[in-house]
Amino acid sequence: MTGAPVPAGDGQGLDTADGGEKLIAERTVTDWWSTAVSEIHPGEIRLRGYPVEELIGRVTFAEQIWLMLRGELPTPRQGRLLEAALVAAVDHGPQAPSIAAARMAATCGVGLNSAVATGAGLLGDVHGGAGQQCMEVLQRVADGEPASDIVAEYRRRRAYIPGFGHRFHPRDPRRDPLLALVRETVEAGEVPGRALAAGLALEAALAEGRDRPVPMNIDGATAIIYAELGFPAQLGRGLFVLSRSVGILAHAWEETENGTRIKGPLPRPLLAGYHGTPERHLDRDA
Repeated sequence: MTGAPVPAGDGQGLDTADGGEKLIAERTVTDWWSTAVSEIHPGEIRLRGYPVEELIGRVTFAEQIWLMLRGELPTPRQGRLLEAALVAAVDHGPQAPSIAAARMAATCGVGLNSAVATGAGLLGDVHGGAGQQCMEVLQRVADGEPASDIVAEYRRRRAYIPGFGHRFHPRDPRRDPLLALVRETVEAGEVPGRALAAGLALEAALAEGRDRPVPMNIDGATAIIYAELGFPAQLGRGLFVLSRSVGILAHAWEETENGTRIKGPLPRPLLAGYHGTPERHLDRDA
């Protein structure tokens, strides 16, 4: 395939070499994938500009995550708050579909990487997406929409407000310590407090007219943290997936070590229910 010639020596397209041959400029090739995240050369690794040897042993994993996503290191309080959110959401036991799927995959001998991928692949809109969805609702309140109006809207749709209530815990044990850390960071002037105020307003609006309150769950508490720290909602989900992958890995490894083979969703004496056509026979000559 031929095209219009590119002026020689422009540094962007083609250079003229001896004999009239045209060679692709090196930068045109290397910028096919161009990134501000990392720079790699023989014997050199720089992450957001920092030589990796200066980061090793001197920053926490949470600080490194912040650096990779945001381009700068967090303050100590910001890093502590991010780390708290990541720690809080690592696991919720085999009753969580992502954990159960990873364990089941491990018993099928697919390898640890595939077992973890199986579990993480289940984290979508329904299981794993509530944090991102809650961040979007928090933004509506922070932008001035009354929390009571949003609660009424969800009730009309017979929908749950993401980030509130829990099918297992009357009060999620992760809520209070996480919100206490948010309050400390707000008081220190390092986050604005708008998402916290929005979350508490939604919690209060949900409690109106009910015998029992509907407290925030882990998705709501971490949504407040990620919003306060300035992460966009999509990254809120990404951070949850990163956190929960730790639990998925731990469960997949435990099941691998157990040596169980092909563990199904039900204990062996039990069979899945059947509600199809009763037994019938083919009315046809052999």
